[in-house]
Amino acid sequence: MPLRPALATAAGAALLLLVAAPSAPAAVAGPKEMVTVDDTGRVAADGTVTLSGTYRCVDNTGPTFVSSTIGQRSSDLRYGIGGTLAVCDGKVHSWKNTGTPQTGQSLAPLQAGKAYVEATIVELHPVGGLPLPRFHALQDKQEITLTKS
Repeated sequence: MPLRPALATAAGAALLLLVAAPSAPAAVAGPKEMVTVDDTGRVAADGTVTLSGTYRCVDNTGPTFVSSTIGQRSSDLRYGIGGTLAVCDGKVHSWKNTGTPQTGQSLAPLQAGKAYVEATIVELHPVGGLPLPRFHALQDKQEITLTKS
């Protein structure tokens, strides 16, 4: 088969799969679901960051995690810090995520001081055999203080 028709056929098949796939569940937190971020996080000498808080979620059918990101200054650059397995039983639980951001040569490592954290409870919800993200709760861009540990 010539290359151009083969690509057109593959693109058509991919489009058909996207159109036929069931839509993801609504990304709205229920009234009993929440996630908080503690006012203080820690940064070690090697750059490892530890963030923590509390969460509550209900009604999950797939694996569910508390994920977190952090950034500093006015930059939109955010670093993912860990992911804690969540227990969605309607009770309040603690979470703690630890990770070392990959800052690279052109990016400054995180420093002690003011930072901005987002935390999310996200479930890998099975829809039509595919695990699609279902968001249970979000704490949006909370200011915290990073301290040296």
